[in-house]
Amino acid sequence: MSGNKNLHDAMKAKQDEFYTQKADIERELVHYKTHFKDKIVYCNCDDPKDGPNASEFWQFFVRNFNDWQLKKLIATHYEPDETTFSYKIETGPDKNGQFNMFNYTAKKRAIKSNGDFRSQPCVNLLKQADIIVTNPPFSLFREYVAQLMKYNKKFVIIGPRNAITYKEIFPLISSNKIWLGYGFKNSDAYFRIDEKNAAKYAAGVYNPETGFVHFRNCTWFTNLDINKRHEPIDLRGHYSYYENPERYPKYDNYNAIEVSKVDDIPYDYDGVMGVPITFMDKYCPEQFEIVGLDRYTVPREFLVGGRVAINGKPRYARILIRRRESTGG
Repeated sequence: MSGNKNLHDAMKAKQDEFYTQKADIERELVHYKTHFKDKIVYCNCDDPKDGPNASEFWQFFVRNFNDWQLKKLIATHYEPDETTFSYKIETGPDKNGQFNMFNYTAKKRAIKSNGDFRSQPCVNLLKQADIIVTNPPFSLFREYVAQLMKYNKKFVIIGPRNAITYKEIFPLISSNKIWLGYGFKNSDAYFRIDEKNAAKYAAGVYNPETGFVHFRNCTWFTNLDINKRHEPIDLRGHYSYYENPERYPKYDNYNAIEVSKVDDIPYDYDGVMGVPITFMDKYCPEQFEIVGLDRYTVPREFLVGGRVAINGKPRYARILIRRRESTGG
C-alpha cells in the first residue's frame, strides 16, 4: 500500500494528527523571513505545550521571535471534548517606555472553545493575525483555505498535493491567488503520529523505530511572494515540438498536446499543452499562463473518465498551460 493511498485513507477517516518536523519547517520558512517583520503570526492548529505533541511551528517562532521582529505570536489547538487555551507572545515597551523587540511576555488564556479553527473565539483571533502558519487538518483543507481567503489572510500551510485539482482550490491557483512553496526535500514528507494510530498504516509507511509516517503527496501552499515563483523553467536542452511531433500526441477531445513530464515541455510550442500537476512546483506566472484543468475546462460530454484522452485512453489529471511569449517556432 502506497504512502499516497494511506494519506487519502487518513483524510477520509479524518485522522488529521500529523506532527510536522522541525527540519521541514525550518527548511521552508527560511525563504519567507522578510514577510514577517512587525507581523502578528497565528498558528491555529498547534499545541505549544511541552511534551511529545508540542508544536514545532510554535517552537520555531519562539526561537525566531526577536530575530524576525515579530509583533505577536498566537497559537490555539483542538481538543475534541474540552475547552482549550490560547497562547500569546507579544512585544512590549522596555523600562523607558520604548518599543523593544527583546522585551516580550508569554500569556496563556482560556477560550470558550475546543480550539476548532471554525469556532468564533478562534475566528476572532484569526481576524487579529497577519500571517497564518500551520499544518491544518487535511480532511478540512477546502474549508480551511476558504476561511483564509474570506478574511484575506496571508499564509504558509501544508496540504495534500492533490488539493491542486480540487474545484475549490484550483481557481485560486489558476488566478494566482495561491501557489506552491518550496516543498519537502525530495518530495518526501515525514510526519510523527501518535503511536495509537500506527496500526492503520502498512509496513513501509509507518516506521515504528522513528514513529513517523512517510507520504509523497504533501506540499506547502502560500500566498506570500517568494523568489522560486519567479524563476522560469530553463527550456534549453528540451525537445523541439516541430522536430519531434511524435513525442507530443494531441488529445482526442481537446485541442492541446500531451506533455507527460515537465522536463519534456518543448521549447518551441506556443499552443495549449497538458502537463501533470507536478508542473505547479516549477510554475512561473511570467512564463506560462494556466488555461485550465482538464475536468473543468473540457466540455463534460467530451471527457473520457473525466479526463482528456489519447486513443480513447484517459490520462491522469492534466493542467492546461500556454506560453506567454511566442517562440516563433
